[in-house]
Amino acid sequence: MNHPPLQSGARPDYREANALYFVPLGGAGEIGMNLNVYGYQGEWLIIDCGVTFGDDSQPGLEVVMPDPGFIVERRDRLLGIVATHAHEDHIGAIPFLWAQLRCPVWATPFTASFLRAKLAETGFADQVKINIVPLAGRFTIGPFDLELITLTHSIPEPNAVALRTPVGTVLHTGDWKFDPDPLIGPPADEAALNRLGDEGVLALIGDSTNALRAGTSGSEAELRRSLTDLIGRYDARVAVACFASNVARLETIGHAAAAHGREVALVGRSLWRIDKAARDNGYLRDLPRFLTEDEAGFIPRDRIVLICTGSQGEPRSALSRIARDDHPHVVLETGDVVIFSSRIIPGNEKSINRLQNALVRLGVEIVTEEDHFVHVSGHPARDELVRMYQMVRPKIAVPVHGEARHLIAHAELAAECQVQQPLVVQNGDVVRLAPSGASVVDEVPVGRLAKDGKGLLPLDGTALKDRQRVIFNGTAIATLVLDRRGDPLAPPTISMIGVVEPAAAEAAGAALRSAVERAVNELPGGLRRDDEAVRDAVRRALRRVVNERFGKRPLVEIHLVRV
Repeated sequence: MNHPPLQSGARPDYREANALYFVPLGGAGEIGMNLNVYGYQGEWLIIDCGVTFGDDSQPGLEVVMPDPGFIVERRDRLLGIVATHAHEDHIGAIPFLWAQLRCPVWATPFTASFLRAKLAETGFADQVKINIVPLAGRFTIGPFDLELITLTHSIPEPNAVALRTPVGTVLHTGDWKFDPDPLIGPPADEAALNRLGDEGVLALIGDSTNALRAGTSGSEAELRRSLTDLIGRYDARVAVACFASNVARLETIGHAAAAHGREVALVGRSLWRIDKAARDNGYLRDLPRFLTEDEAGFIPRDRIVLICTGSQGEPRSALSRIARDDHPHVVLETGDVVIFSSRIIPGNEKSINRLQNALVRLGVEIVTEEDHFVHVSGHPARDELVRMYQMVRPKIAVPVHGEARHLIAHAELAAECQVQQPLVVQNGDVVRLAPSGASVVDEVPVGRLAKDGKGLLPLDGTALKDRQRVIFNGTAIATLVLDRRGDPLAPPTISMIGVVEPAAAEAAGAALRSAVERAVNELPGGLRRDDEAVRDAVRRALRRVVNERFGKRPLVEIHLVRV
């Protein structure tokens, strides 16, 4: 099922009363970084505003997010952000992008608590108005009549959002699954979904993560029994790596440990942040407080379970530091066990392999989902998607939250479920939703921003491209001192960083200086007085000689001093 062709004609009229517009700026064609924009009669609403995390292709960049330029241009008509749940790929960009958006946020209590904790690290936390909506709450934002529908996922309080407008109702699912025994929070509100289907749903815009996986995603209750059995097999120290936000998993590990007389410690700052948000909102009541990593050092090896951040091999995470023997309080040694109670996020394979190899070199036993039942997904497999379509019965299906193969599989499944019009889209598509059907009527610019130091940089911008070039080819810098006529007052100096070993650079010094001097001397008198002409000639000459001698194309910078 291919991407639909654009309709020909004029730009869409976002103020029309007969259509609702959906514009994914992130999360369509990728997993993570969700940023969804809805427009009706010129008023705009964002659902979710999330990040993804850097990988080996983006060294030094830990957090990446969608470029919100399309909606920033319409900020005067932006009504707010609705958060479906508290995962980073759904709310993690709010602290970075809010200064550009400057709008209120709507969230359920747990999500609001977690977001406040993240905003506390900014300088504008007191400026962000967070409106708390109860579970199953119904509220109005401008022309949008919204209702939260409780679902289940791997974090408390996940919600689908029903957007009602005069054009029709759209169900935006967020992340979800049908867990009959979720352990944390209530099960999915199937009665509300059936009621919505009976009312009539124009479009379902939904999670595609597991659209290629047959069956169901599995229950947290089944996993609790499995982890309890697994932990009971060991008499050494046990560490469990999992997603920090999975509160049900924290409770599962806590109960599994208690069944064998073990105490539980949290190792990693994000785990403590989630623990506080959960307990502040009434979750984890049946568990005693977790031990700190310092306290864990005083507990015998066979009486402790460590819950660690770092299941995806993040280099600064607790588990990675432990594997490098770089953690101030926690060590793992021969005979200890690490259970990876998580899935591998696509793109993280190399970093996870590095982490697991480092642990094995310490003599630690590794247990993954290939060895034992240690994880259940928070996203719907194919049987759950079918059940959703049977209840909601939309006319249109727009798969999101997945790579291209997931979106296409989801669309094909929707067609099998008798959905009249499945529509595969990508980031930047402007989707017009109307009773007559859905169509892609325009494309808007999209991009990615990376957190870099104290600011944001475009991922395809000059700064990061230059940085990548330096990483792979190094840099060469030439400094020239010329008088006003362009005559040299001193020999040029040339430095190379990351190109070749220092001895090779020194051996090539004379040839490089000669090429630079020749480039200046061959310029006509008028151009030698033109700074840009001199820089350009020297840059080309230096780049050519370095490439001829070393086969490298470094980033070349020319410092020109006029005396």
